[in-house]
Amino acid sequence: MAEALFRNIDCIMLAVDDLEAALEFYCDKLGHKLVWRNDTHAGLAFGDGVTEIVLGQLDHGNETDIKVESAVEAADRFQAAGGSIVAGPSDIAIGKCVVVQDSWGNHLVLLDSSKGLLKTDEKWLRDLLTFLQVREYPWIKKDMLFK
Repeated sequence: MAEALFRNIDCIMLAVDDLEAALEFYCDKLGHKLVWRNDTHAGLAFGDGVTEIVLGQLDHGNETDIKVESAVEAADRFQAAGGSIVAGPSDIAIGKCVVVQDSWGNHLVLLDSSKGLLKTDEKWLRDLLTFLQVREYPWIKKDMLFK
């Protein structure tokens, strides 16, 4: 039997048109913790500590992103097994991604983290601290980290 191609589900991306309202729903009402945020997207922790829910202004529907060791090699193996490559490989912030389709029409996004984990800038961290102050940890003060 061949070794499993997929390492884990990296994230489930959900299209939202109002990021603030979505954060209120998923964080405040459903209890998911904010992991990262930028101007158009936010990553929330799943209970398993590995998978994220990514809320964002997407130009397409929801998607499932699957972590693999190498997106290019995984796509080649997927295609050799009878699937097809729909798009990519493409460079993304953390590495490479390839969109594939199985014989039943299911699209999957294969991605690797060959460039490392997502890095955010100081503005993002300030925004996160503001978010945390309002929603969860009012005792956090920006001047605790920024002079």
